[in-house]
Amino acid sequence: MQKIHRHAWLWEPLEVEAGFLLRTMFGAKAVYLDGKMMLCFCDSDEPWRGLLVCTSREHHPALRVQFPELSSHPILSKWLYLPETFPNFERTGTTIVRLTRQRDPRIGITPKPRKRCATKARSPRK
Repeated sequence: MQKIHRHAWLWEPLEVEAGFLLRTMFGAKAVYLDGKMMLCFCDSDEPWRGLLVCTSREHHPALRVQFPELSSHPILSKWLYLPETFPNFERTGTTIVRLTRQRDPRIGITPKPRKRCATKARSPRK
């Protein structure tokens, strides 16, 4: 039996989007839309229990004005963090997901391409 992620209800509205992709990333669930990593839902111990908003540092001030409860993640400071313990986590998380679905330009990063493994790149020996 597979365990249901505690924040699955938050990303469910995004599942109907044509460009939706859900990937596991370091024990968390990362949501991609149209190839961009948008949100990361963490279900571990603090500071990995809540919602990470994937964004560039230039968008931090604007997002923090709109959502003062967001802070730079203490380890992954390039992204903003909404801890699950925040009193309005559900309401704020739902609003952030809605903005993500609307493709708010402040949310989302284009991930760097994965490097190919050197052993796979070589042609087979004869």
